[in-house]
Amino acid sequence: MKKILIVSTLDTKGVETFYLRDKIRHLGKIPVVIDISMRPAEGFQADITPDAVAKAGGSTYEAILTSHERAKNTAIMTKGASNIALEMWKKGELDGVIGIGGSTGSLMATDVMRTLPFGVPKMMISSTAALPGMSTRYIDIGDIALFHSVVEISGLSEILKNVIDRAAHAIYSMAEVEPLGTKRGQGKKAIAITMLGPCEKCASRVRQALESEGFDVIGFSAAGIGDRAMEAMVEQGLFSGVIDLAPGAVIEHLVGGMRDAGPTRMEAAGKMGIPQVISTCGLNHITPPKSKYTDDHKSRRKYDLDKFRTWLRASPEELKKAAMEFIRKLNSASGPIKIVLPMKGWSSVDVPGSITYDPQEDKIFVNELKNGLKKDIDIIEVDANMEEPGFAEAVVKASISIFK
Repeated sequence: MKKILIVSTLDTKGVETFYLRDKIRHLGKIPVVIDISMRPAEGFQADITPDAVAKAGGSTYEAILTSHERAKNTAIMTKGASNIALEMWKKGELDGVIGIGGSTGSLMATDVMRTLPFGVPKMMISSTAALPGMSTRYIDIGDIALFHSVVEISGLSEILKNVIDRAAHAIYSMAEVEPLGTKRGQGKKAIAITMLGPCEKCASRVRQALESEGFDVIGFSAAGIGDRAMEAMVEQGLFSGVIDLAPGAVIEHLVGGMRDAGPTRMEAAGKMGIPQVISTCGLNHITPPKSKYTDDHKSRRKYDLDKFRTWLRASPEELKKAAMEFIRKLNSASGPIKIVLPMKGWSSVDVPGSITYDPQEDKIFVNELKNGLKKDIDIIEVDANMEEPGFAEAVVKASISIFK
């Protein structure tokens, strides 16, 4: 019998949560209710009580009840529920998780869900899923199915029952899927590849060539969320290698750009000791929010991808700082690395005739790498633009040499 963890605040959602519990039990799964309430839930007893949750979060429920620091209390209860959920999964006692709630409940429950690995079924029934900005906050980099209830989760109307019934059937079916990783070692080697529109042709050529060689190639959009998710999945042990065509998030983190993927971008593969092939798509352009443009930004050479997205040419100093970050991250990696550099432009945007095309300035980055990287890290210079077939061929050759 498979267990489904139900994350809820019974002080406000008790009746609705227990209806969901009973539905899941009726379908043939074992529901386990965890109560993350920060006030007493009169008349409702969870399988995992707020006392246990607070203790797992490093505090006590008595302290929660007497404290007026809502943000601190929320963090404690979220941490406790996350620790409990993760421990259940490690013991093989968790086959899926579902939450039900409004704004606070959805924020807390989805935080809990994101502590669980990719592939663990996750669903959030939320009355606030459609509020501007909330869905991205709930999901972030998690593989969470967000179910907008539309109506308030308040009382068991026939409409709300229908919502909960559908959600129960959905998490039931998701839990029936064979867990990810149960066939590990029996299938193809999985390779993660980052990609962006300006290097899409290259990524497609590389993927097709490697698939013909027997690899399973999984793409990630390197726009900040996708590549951050890739890092987490690499640490989960889902990949045998990484082709990082578009590591522009490294320079974006330094300048506060829109593609920033955090301070640990391009570090997971090195920690895991798996091979990496790295290139430079988007690395010589930055994307600070237009609302935060300085006078310097306004004077930069720019390329408008469309009416919403503008790439500014990275400065020589920014290129140098980005190179130093590459050196720091890659020199500490424990697996083999090959860097493949397109010497006639780092993307489809970066071509002769474009105002931002400047191969001489790009050499600042290249020369820093040559001077600072460990000698066993190969730097392969290719006399082509990144989007030309010859460059993709060089990436494929480098990949096969260290992935097989």
